[in-house]
Amino acid sequence: MQQVIEATGYHAHVYFDAAQQAAARRLREAVAQRFAVELGRWREQAYGPHPVGAYQIAFAPALFGQIVPWLMLNREGLSVLLHPLTGDDVEDHSDFAMWLGAPLELNMDFLRQHGDNGRSG
Repeated sequence: MQQVIEATGYHAHVYFDAAQQAAARRLREAVAQRFAVELGRWREQAYGPHPVGAYQIAFAPALFGQIVPWLMLNREGLSVLLHPLTGDDVEDHSDFAMWLGAPLELNMDFLRQHGDNGRSG
């Protein structure tokens, strides 16, 4: 049997362009009011592996079943990348990831060069 991989947490990356900023702000405020999460910086331009403006929602595995269905229904048409934290940034953002809405092409070369690519434990 292969090694069992466990997630220590999850990230949801909410993507937006200039026309979607108001929707992205509403979603950010609603998430902050409803869930015990850590919100990342608001970035209006591409950064790291992310091709457009985005912010991150970090949350514990125990909240997955609450946050993900809520995002499915309330994301206002925004693209959202959901991925686990396993210690391998490349796998987390590709094979282990799922999208709500239209998927975007990430800069995987950035993750290969700068990410954590090995699991410990």
